Amino acid sequence: MKKNIPNIKVPIIKNGIDNLMSLDHELSNKKVVLFGVPGAFTPTCSEKHLPEFINSISAFRKIGFDDIYCLSVNDKHVMKAWLLSHSNSEQIIGIADGNAEITKKLNLLENKTSSYMGFRSSRFAMIVENNLIKEFFVEKPGKYEVSSPKNILSCIN
Repeated sequence: MKKNIPNIKVPIIKNGIDNLMSLDHELSNKKVVLFGVPGAFTPTCSEKHLPEFINSISAFRKIGFDDIYCLSVNDKHVMKAWLLSHSNSEQIIGIADGNAEITKKLNLLENKTSSYMGFRSSRFAMIVENNLIKEFFVEKPGKYEVSSPKNILSCIN
Protein backbone atom coordinates (compact mmCIF):
# COMPACT_ATOMS: atom_id res chain seq x y z
CA MET A 1 0.00 0.00 0.00
CA LYS A 2 1.59 3.24 -1.13
CA LYS A 3 -0.45 5.99 0.44
CA ASN A 4 0.37 9.32 2.03
CA ILE A 5 -0.20 10.19 5.66
CA PRO A 6 -3.26 12.46 5.86
CA ASN A 7 -2.96 16.18 6.57
CA ILE A 8 -5.05 16.14 9.76
CA LYS A 9 -4.35 18.06 12.98
CA VAL A 10 -4.31 15.95 16.14
CA PRO A 11 -2.71 16.19 19.57
CA ILE A 12 0.82 14.77 19.35
CA ILE A 13 2.24 13.81 22.74
CA LYS A 14 5.96 13.94 23.47
CA ASN A 15 7.27 13.46 27.00
CA GLY A 16 3.83 14.07 28.49
CA ILE A 17 3.27 17.34 26.63
CA ASP A 18 0.71 17.60 23.84
CA ASN A 19 0.70 19.95 20.88
CA LEU A 20 -1.94 20.19 18.18
CA MET A 21 -0.09 19.48 14.93
CA SER A 22 -0.70 18.21 11.44
CA LEU A 23 0.40 14.58 11.32
CA ASP A 24 1.91 14.93 7.84
CA HIS A 25 3.98 17.90 9.05
CA GLU A 26 5.15 15.90 12.08
CA LEU A 27 6.26 12.94 9.95
CA SER A 28 7.88 14.84 7.09
CA ASN A 29 11.54 13.99 6.51
CA LYS A 30 11.40 11.09 8.98
CA LYS A 31 11.47 7.31 8.82
CA VAL A 32 9.14 6.01 11.53
CA VAL A 33 7.05 3.12 12.73
CA LEU A 34 3.50 4.15 13.52
CA PHE A 35 1.40 1.57 15.34
CA GLY A 36 -2.24 1.79 16.30
CA VAL A 37 -4.12 0.19 19.15
CA PRO A 38 -7.85 -0.21 19.84
CA GLY A 39 -7.56 1.56 23.17
CA ALA A 40 -5.27 2.85 25.87
CA PHE A 41 -5.44 0.83 29.09
CA THR A 42 -6.95 -2.19 27.29
CA PRO A 43 -5.33 -5.58 28.02
CA THR A 44 -3.41 -6.49 24.83
CA CYS A 45 -2.50 -2.87 24.14
CA SER A 46 -1.14 -2.32 27.67
CA GLU A 47 0.39 -5.72 28.35
CA LYS A 48 1.89 -6.53 24.95
CA HIS A 49 1.72 -4.02 22.10
CA LEU A 50 3.06 -0.86 23.79
CA PRO A 51 5.62 -2.62 26.03
CA GLU A 52 7.03 -4.63 23.12
CA PHE A 53 7.53 -1.45 21.10
CA ILE A 54 9.15 0.26 24.09
CA ASN A 55 11.54 -2.69 24.37
CA SER A 56 12.28 -2.58 20.62
CA ILE A 57 13.19 1.10 20.31
CA SER A 58 16.94 0.48 20.11
CA ALA A 59 16.49 -2.25 17.47
CA PHE A 60 14.54 0.15 15.25
CA ARG A 61 16.97 3.03 15.83
CA LYS A 62 19.88 0.75 14.98
CA ILE A 63 18.44 0.19 11.48
CA GLY A 64 17.71 3.84 10.76
CA PHE A 65 14.30 4.65 12.22
CA ASP A 66 13.92 8.11 13.73
CA ASP A 67 10.90 7.56 15.99
CA ILE A 68 8.06 5.28 17.01
CA TYR A 69 4.51 6.66 17.21
CA CYS A 70 1.45 5.12 18.85
CA LEU A 71 -2.05 6.10 17.71
CA SER A 72 -5.28 5.41 19.53
CA VAL A 73 -8.84 6.69 19.29
CA ASN A 74 -8.59 8.23 22.74
CA ASP A 75 -8.43 11.83 23.91
CA LYS A 76 -5.10 13.47 24.73
CA HIS A 77 -5.60 13.14 28.50
CA VAL A 78 -6.10 9.38 28.32
CA MET A 79 -3.17 8.95 25.92
CA LYS A 80 -0.86 11.00 28.16
CA ALA A 81 -1.85 9.06 31.27
CA TRP A 82 -1.46 5.72 29.48
CA LEU A 83 1.97 6.52 28.09
CA LEU A 84 3.16 7.87 31.44
CA SER A 85 1.94 4.69 33.16
CA HIS A 86 4.63 2.63 31.35
CA SER A 87 8.34 2.67 32.17
CA ASN A 88 10.57 4.08 29.42
CA SER A 89 7.56 5.17 27.36
CA GLU A 90 8.92 8.71 26.92
CA GLN A 91 10.57 7.49 23.72
CA ILE A 92 7.17 6.59 22.21
CA ILE A 93 5.31 9.55 20.69
CA GLY A 94 1.55 9.47 21.17
CA ILE A 95 -1.11 10.41 18.64
CA ALA A 96 -4.49 11.13 20.25
CA ASP A 97 -6.92 10.51 17.38
CA GLY A 98 -9.91 11.25 19.63
CA ASN A 99 -12.28 12.01 16.75
CA ALA A 100 -10.99 9.03 14.73
CA GLU A 101 -10.24 11.31 11.77
CA ILE A 102 -6.92 9.67 10.89
CA THR A 103 -8.34 6.23 11.60
CA LYS A 104 -11.26 6.86 9.22
CA LYS A 105 -9.01 8.35 6.53
CA LEU A 106 -6.78 5.24 6.65
CA ASN A 107 -9.86 2.96 6.54
CA LEU A 108 -9.07 1.41 9.92
CA LEU A 109 -12.23 2.24 11.90
CA GLU A 110 -13.81 -0.71 13.72
CA ASN A 111 -17.22 -0.87 15.35
CA LYS A 112 -16.63 -2.13 18.90
CA THR A 113 -20.03 -1.09 20.26
CA SER A 114 -20.89 -4.71 21.12
CA SER A 115 -18.04 -4.50 23.69
CA TYR A 116 -19.18 -1.03 24.84
CA MET A 117 -16.03 0.56 23.41
CA GLY A 118 -17.63 2.65 20.65
CA PHE A 119 -15.68 3.03 17.43
CA ARG A 120 -11.97 2.34 17.62
CA SER A 121 -8.91 1.80 15.49
CA SER A 122 -7.96 -1.58 14.16
CA ARG A 123 -4.71 -2.88 15.60
CA PHE A 124 -2.03 -2.07 13.03
CA ALA A 125 1.51 -0.96 12.36
CA MET A 126 3.07 0.79 9.41
CA ILE A 127 6.43 1.92 8.18
CA VAL A 128 6.33 5.53 7.05
CA GLU A 129 9.10 7.36 5.18
CA ASN A 130 8.65 11.09 4.58
CA ASN A 131 4.84 10.76 4.86
CA LEU A 132 4.61 7.81 2.48
CA ILE A 133 3.28 4.57 3.95
CA LYS A 134 5.76 1.96 2.69
CA GLU A 135 4.46 -1.10 4.56
CA PHE A 136 1.12 -1.68 6.30
CA PHE A 137 0.45 -4.47 8.80
CA VAL A 138 -3.23 -4.70 9.80
CA GLU A 139 -4.43 -7.32 12.29
CA LYS A 140 -7.53 -9.42 11.94
CA PRO A 141 -10.00 -8.58 14.76
CA GLY A 142 -8.89 -9.98 18.11
CA LYS A 143 -5.36 -10.84 16.89
CA TYR A 144 -1.91 -9.56 17.76
CA GLU A 145 0.65 -10.98 15.36
CA VAL A 146 1.51 -9.00 12.22
CA SER A 147 1.66 -5.59 13.95
CA SER A 148 4.16 -6.74 16.58
CA PRO A 149 7.64 -5.21 16.52
CA LYS A 150 9.09 -8.72 16.22
CA ASN A 151 7.17 -9.31 12.97
CA ILE A 152 8.00 -5.88 11.55
CA LEU A 153 11.69 -6.30 12.30
CA SER A 154 11.70 -9.75 10.68
CA CYS A 155 10.08 -8.29 7.53
CA ILE A 156 12.71 -5.54 7.33
CA ASN A 157 15.80 -7.69 7.98
